[in-house]
Amino acid sequence: MPGRLMLRRPGPDPRTARRSARLRTAALGTALVSVLVPGLGACGDGAGASTGGATLKWASSYFPAHWDPVVSGSGAQFRQLALVYASLTRTDENGKAVPDLAKSWEYNAKGDEITFHLRPGLKFSDGEPVDAAAVKAAIERAKKQKNSALFGDLTSIGSVDARGLDAVVHLTQVDYQIPQLLGERVLQIASPKAAANPEKLDQAPVGAGPFVVRQLIPGTKVILEKNPDYWDAGNIHIDGVELISAPDASTVVSGLQTGVYNFADIEPSQAGAARKAGLDVFVQPGFNASNISLNINKAPFDDDRVVDAVRHAIDREEFVDKLTFGYGEATDQPFPKGYVAYDPESAGTYPYDPAASRKLLAQAGHKAGDIKLDLVIPAEDPQAEIVQSQLAAVGITVNIRIDKNWATPFFAKDLAFSLYGTTGRDSAVQTLTAHFGPDGPLNLSTPYEPAGFEAAVAKVRQTPLDDPGYAGALRAATRAGLKSKALVFTYSSPNLFAKSKAISDLPKNPAHIDWTGVTVSGPN
Repeated sequence: MPGRLMLRRPGPDPRTARRSARLRTAALGTALVSVLVPGLGACGDGAGASTGGATLKWASSYFPAHWDPVVSGSGAQFRQLALVYASLTRTDENGKAVPDLAKSWEYNAKGDEITFHLRPGLKFSDGEPVDAAAVKAAIERAKKQKNSALFGDLTSIGSVDARGLDAVVHLTQVDYQIPQLLGERVLQIASPKAAANPEKLDQAPVGAGPFVVRQLIPGTKVILEKNPDYWDAGNIHIDGVELISAPDASTVVSGLQTGVYNFADIEPSQAGAARKAGLDVFVQPGFNASNISLNINKAPFDDDRVVDAVRHAIDREEFVDKLTFGYGEATDQPFPKGYVAYDPESAGTYPYDPAASRKLLAQAGHKAGDIKLDLVIPAEDPQAEIVQSQLAAVGITVNIRIDKNWATPFFAKDLAFSLYGTTGRDSAVQTLTAHFGPDGPLNLSTPYEPAGFEAAVAKVRQTPLDDPGYAGALRAATRAGLKSKALVFTYSSPNLFAKSKAISDLPKNPAHIDWTGVTVSGPN
């Protein structure tokens, strides 16, 4: 489900969601057209076959509509694109930035310039060198390409100087978040030669990642083989990958049982059946969080008492009980408990209290049934029904209206009331500004931002990640953001995957799928 809103299991990037319906149609319309990647030659009848004994057969509900990382953006499908593309950095099991294409980096004394030192001798799968010029081209394309989904993430970057294997990034402000930011989500680097034709790159990807595409059937299937030139190829033990667009969710477990797949994204509702079938259920930690989005620029949410009434009307535990099958938890902020950006002081600020909600509505001059709202969403979703029921209990009538083109009015900030789910960012500051910043794509109340938020975020950017005061500054920024009247967070749920026992355990890097060290044994 590339590039579209996943209300049941948060995932996509907001800007890729805007183009979802049109792109999905285009992908399906070309589903029978096989695209052969230049330089790899025709694959013949064997192109769709297993590429070796150690073959990963991944059924994904986030099959990319785009293979150009600039267009695909930083939504859930970045995990699939990471098969092909490498980045300057990546994150470890603690969520910290560690080397990838860049072996090291350092800031200048002022903190407004960072130099990435690239590994020597690397090349893209088309033979082009991985150097600072390629990094410069990738950043400039992400900032300037008309259909880029990443330009809003790169506002701290002014320019890049390419000096051989050293990419010197000049910043528009002091920002120590850059190593976190320029990882797999925001800057997967394509060959500049291939990227000179972005439309072609979009369905014929050329990167420097662990695998190379042999065949791509848009919207349906991709065949990949191990990249011997990947910088960490010695720790990639999978010979080939068959990435398949997942069919109906109800058939995924049976496909895993019969060996059609050996790895798959699953919904929480499928986890029990997967365990009963003898499969491993891989619970991947992440930054997923669902919310109710309010537009305080439109009635009735232009009255703070109505906003607070909605806050107190929400029973988060009902979302957890009905939607996560034991895997989720209630949340009132966009970070999981235990994460460095999670602010314990803000927990429970607006507890479930329907009596208080009704009192606030009365104080605002509203009798039961006075307020009638359209809750606009892109598809049927049980979250909407829960919201409808909970608000009805305090006297607010909600009409659920499905609009498959929901993304256009949502990101134009024309809606008064909607739902959203996000996977967050590796940079906590990006997560905060996306939700609470005046231009944040997830802030339905743009240009509103809570008082003190801008200053709190600036302080975080100016604090090195290894500074003893970093955690406190980050939590203070979260606290400032949560004063926003535009969002009511409800619940979070981890990413779930089912795999055959032939696949070894995966690293539990938050929100990422890392194939380093993973093995596939036995028959495929």
